[in-house]
Amino acid sequence: MTFLSRESVQPVEMRVSILCRPRHRRAPRRAAARRHAPSPAGPLFVLLLALISASRGEDWPHWRGSYRNDLTAEPSRWKDGPWLHDKPLWQAAVGEGGTSPLVAGGRLYVMGWQDGHDQVRCLDAKTGTPVWSTSYRCPQFARYAVGDKNAYSGPTSTPEYDAETGCLYTLSCDGDLNGWDTAHQGKRLWGMNLYDRFGVGQRPASKLELDDLRDYGYTTAPYVHGDWLLVEVGANDGLLVAFDKQTGERRWASQYGGPAGHTGGFAPITVAGVPCVALLALDHLVVVRLDGGHEGQTVATYPWKTAWANNVLTPAVRDDCVLISAWHTHRSLCKLKITLGGAESLWEQPCASHVGSPVIQDDSIYLAGERLACFDWATGRLVWEGGSYGNGGACIVTGDDKLIVSSDRGMIALVESARSSPGEYRQLARLAHLFSGGQSWPHPALADGLLYCKDRQGNLKCLESPK
Repeated sequence: MTFLSRESVQPVEMRVSILCRPRHRRAPRRAAARRHAPSPAGPLFVLLLALISASRGEDWPHWRGSYRNDLTAEPSRWKDGPWLHDKPLWQAAVGEGGTSPLVAGGRLYVMGWQDGHDQVRCLDAKTGTPVWSTSYRCPQFARYAVGDKNAYSGPTSTPEYDAETGCLYTLSCDGDLNGWDTAHQGKRLWGMNLYDRFGVGQRPASKLELDDLRDYGYTTAPYVHGDWLLVEVGANDGLLVAFDKQTGERRWASQYGGPAGHTGGFAPITVAGVPCVALLALDHLVVVRLDGGHEGQTVATYPWKTAWANNVLTPAVRDDCVLISAWHTHRSLCKLKITLGGAESLWEQPCASHVGSPVIQDDSIYLAGERLACFDWATGRLVWEGGSYGNGGACIVTGDDKLIVSSDRGMIALVESARSSPGEYRQLARLAHLFSGGQSWPHPALADGLLYCKDRQGNLKCLESPK
């Protein structure tokens, strides 16, 4: 296959000298697990915080939101009656791809493929008005792509936004890793091609089914951790590579090496007080240390091999436990306990989703597969299930304890969480036929009272609740 050249894209060794400029630092957000904890300062202080939060809303700057787990302080804004307007507040065509939109500081960032180029766009989040855009040449499919080209095209990896520097990081299906300066009209700061730089080849077949060779290129969202940009490169000498987020220089690589998975993103986890990250390689869950002096060391691995390399779902984390799930081969949801000495399976239940990652709230687990299912965290017991979601979709837990559930069929539903409805599935509202073409794989984003939905063809819609 002839690889298309990159126009005006230099390798990292020739990058421009102007680096990411620091922007106004934001106060760190409270941890998601503490959002509902009572404040020692008393009810008046809690009310004040609630009013401040309501006035500014919450951003959606990363894959799966501010906390990277699909929990948000944003309310659903549902009040006994209509929930979302049928007519979008605004809509835009942003190019093919499975990437999800991000929202930060009143700006929406989105990526898509069009006319031989990956397009990176910045729009006004409330009006959809274009602010800036940039592009580079890129093939519609990765250079080693095999199979299922009727179900995906263009970029799949969701961008990553860094509030500290104002940088946006993007990764194309064909391995183009770039840092953009959002404060200066998307000026390119540094970049490289991962296939070229690290000599990554085609993923091997799993040999679990006949003709199960699949390769969709790069799919995992980058992840900013401190001064590093973590990327699932999938090289033999490092599954995970940490780059300096301001210069693109390689800092370290993980001890574990081998092909990357076809997953959505990383899941931060703390193990015995040690900061780590969990991610899916092609055939294993891998947990890697991030603490100084031990960067990249393997904490645990757990076999998780799927036919057609479809380990799509991002791991979910609570405390020192990880949830993994896959429709292909396993068709199950598995809970693992992670220690510095390895991984232990606690339970496994026969329920899965094609694309929807598990979400954990309190002692409940939500998984949007063909139906939305709620499981008990401790035992894995099915608590309730209901609805119809096709091949599944994303699930967002809102600050007012509602579940926003998307379907690959272009449907959005609002459902009561187990906090409000502990014994049964209870649907409050539903917006059907949001997209007519199907394959609404991208994850919605909820920010500042608005819900942003996108399909694989690049139709982006901004939805609002009635006033």
